[in-house]
Amino acid sequence: MTLTDDQAATSSLAARFPPDFAFGAATASYQVEGSVDVDGRRPSIWDTFSHTPGRTRNGETGDQATDHYRRWEADLDLMAELGLRAYRFSVAWPRVQPDGRGPANAAGLDFYDRLVDGLLSRGIEPWLTLYHWDLPQALEDSGGWTDAGISDRVAEYASIVAHRLGDRVTRWITLNEPRTHAFIGHAVGRHAPGRHGWARGLRVAHHAHLAHAAAARAIRAERPAARVGICHDVADLVPGGPKPEHVEAMRRQDGAMHRWFLDPTFGRGYPVDMVAWYEQHRLLDGIDVGAVAAAEPIDFLAVNYYRRERIVSAPVRDDWGVGARVIDGVGEHTDNGWEIWPDGLRAVLTRIHRDYDPPELAITENGATYPDPVAPDGSISDVERRHYLERHIGALADARDDGIPVNAYFVWSLLDNFEWGEGYGHPFGIVHVDFATQRRTVKASGEWYRALLKATRG
Repeated sequence: MTLTDDQAATSSLAARFPPDFAFGAATASYQVEGSVDVDGRRPSIWDTFSHTPGRTRNGETGDQATDHYRRWEADLDLMAELGLRAYRFSVAWPRVQPDGRGPANAAGLDFYDRLVDGLLSRGIEPWLTLYHWDLPQALEDSGGWTDAGISDRVAEYASIVAHRLGDRVTRWITLNEPRTHAFIGHAVGRHAPGRHGWARGLRVAHHAHLAHAAAARAIRAERPAARVGICHDVADLVPGGPKPEHVEAMRRQDGAMHRWFLDPTFGRGYPVDMVAWYEQHRLLDGIDVGAVAAAEPIDFLAVNYYRRERIVSAPVRDDWGVGARVIDGVGEHTDNGWEIWPDGLRAVLTRIHRDYDPPELAITENGATYPDPVAPDGSISDVERRHYLERHIGALADARDDGIPVNAYFVWSLLDNFEWGEGYGHPFGIVHVDFATQRRTVKASGEWYRALLKATRG
């Protein structure tokens, strides 16, 4: 049989990965599960936020989302049909501990028990994220992430989940994008719980570091063989112009968005230059910067990569804090305005490998949003997303060729879902969801991903 040029290109890319490379897809609990008041689940901060007028696009909520809580078996069959080798999902804290403290909710744990068994029976490795932003509202009412006691709550929750699922789940991610949760949720207010103030955001970020360490210890106490990591989102930052002030602004942006999280993760404490900056602007009151000097070791670093960002100097404001802003990129953009820069993935991995040398890396989110019109025959020819994925996976292969130990890649996302403040207006899935009927349709990008994964098996 003679391969077409397209098939030959896909086969050539597949040949750059070993057969056991963990190609998968990712979701998050509030974005897909729905059933928000079923089997003992109580509200999270995202339930409250999305039901507050003006917080999300068109007032949309995750009340139903993709109805994954009820349709999980069919969704797992779909994953198997796509050839996924791994699935990254998150546990909904308010489903397991409805008020964020005390005994576990048996019905909530039962759901994840069935999910994990269903994945394993289909030959799909579960990658479990403990916290993907859906804090129980009861904890928020008593201080939430601004309360220093949150570490104890996270550790208790981690212990419950690890005790129940750790005999079958090996890969554990403690927190997803603490930077996004701390700053977008607590400093600029675009995410739940919708708070404002840079000092508040820094306090939440500090508590996130302590909570990660507490969760990692709790997991290992229950399951010594567990492989534990944390997920950070890292963009490829470049100066938006040649002026020295733009270069300095880019370094501060990197310090705030990346080094403030990566340095403590790897036992370096907070970056000295950013501590000085924040102290100058009186933003660290009540934060013991020395408390993160020693890190709980991680077995792998999970990285979410989407874009390059061009940074220029800007006035210092309390709601952003570092005298920098992101300007429009050049060239191609996704539908939500993110600059498409596949080489940035290789650059980010190179930088992390060089500066921090984690024992293993995993790309746990990478993807793009486009309008995805449905053709009269019901098909979705999302050629742009397919090209986005192909080029980024090619950049990942380049990084591996450079000797960088990246052993997993997860598309964001498996399904079109509730995209936080954007509601349902920015689909990222390789599988289309008709939210009126909940019908799933594999898009052209999903068919391409299926072919790639099949080709990696030879």
